[in-house]
Amino acid sequence: MAAEPGVAAAPGSAPDPDPSVASPAAPPVQPTAPPVQPAAPPVQPAAPPVQPAAPPVQPAAAAGAGRQRAALPAGQCVAVSLLLLATLILGFLGYLFGASGIQEAGAQHRLYATLARELGQEIGPLGPTRPGAPVALISIPAIGLRSVVVVEGTSAEELTLGPGHLRSTPLPGQLGMSVIYGRRATFGAPFGHLNEVAPGDKITTITQQGISVYRVVALGDSQHPVTDTTLNRLVLMTANSPQVPAYYLEVDADLVTKVNNGPVELPDIGPAEQALAGDSGALVLTMVWGLALALVAVGGAAAAGRWSPWPVYLVVAPVALAITWNLYENLAALLPNLY
Repeated sequence: MAAEPGVAAAPGSAPDPDPSVASPAAPPVQPTAPPVQPAAPPVQPAAPPVQPAAPPVQPAAAAGAGRQRAALPAGQCVAVSLLLLATLILGFLGYLFGASGIQEAGAQHRLYATLARELGQEIGPLGPTRPGAPVALISIPAIGLRSVVVVEGTSAEELTLGPGHLRSTPLPGQLGMSVIYGRRATFGAPFGHLNEVAPGDKITTITQQGISVYRVVALGDSQHPVTDTTLNRLVLMTANSPQVPAYYLEVDADLVTKVNNGPVELPDIGPAEQALAGDSGALVLTMVWGLALALVAVGGAAAAGRWSPWPVYLVVAPVALAITWNLYENLAALLPNLY
């Protein structure tokens, strides 16, 4: 039994590892791994300082972009405002020299029907009547003017309907000097060719008292008025120029048919009914309609930016057109009534 330990130590054979020696050597290897794991966290805390550094860059870019966005709408607003102003001016010119003629033609059609009915019923006016009412027909074959309705009154508003009879004078065909105003360039320009009338040309008027015929005897203007006047005369007046009316033209014609009796008293006229006068009362209405148009435009633009644009435009456009038409009418009333 003593030889068994000797066998364990026999030469030439490797001694078996002693478990008591191998097991203590392994633990030092295991504790070395944990120190590697704690080394990673210091890298993670280093990242947060990089993230806070980004926000200061973003506000600066946003501020720059904000300044650019603010500058663009300002420039666009100026451009749009100038475009709208140019559109309004061109629209007003189109109204004066185009649409106003259509408006006057429609008024003439209605007035002719009214006067024809009154003359047929023998209830036409024989003296002063309400402004704007039809009182006579006038024809000047030499310039192609035929059966144009003459209304009562010579203010800018009345002359949008056609030639106007000066209320402080008798009606055509009656005893005394009758005066009729007519526009030269706008609202159908019924007296647009009055400067082409020559002495000897015939002028015919029709009233409730019948047909009266006049012969042209003289031409003049406000700078060279006609001095050779007679008792029974018709005077036609209009602006001297279709571009810039500086004074008025005058055509005088003597009555060659019988004289009709007229009213004993005639009304006085105001400043707005004088030759080349404008209607100062239309200034307030012009400002009101202009303000209304601005409010509609701003409200429509705000609504279009908040909701769908096309439905807003469909609602706003008719309202804006109606306001613009009234604005143009009042602007035209500020111009000389013979223009």
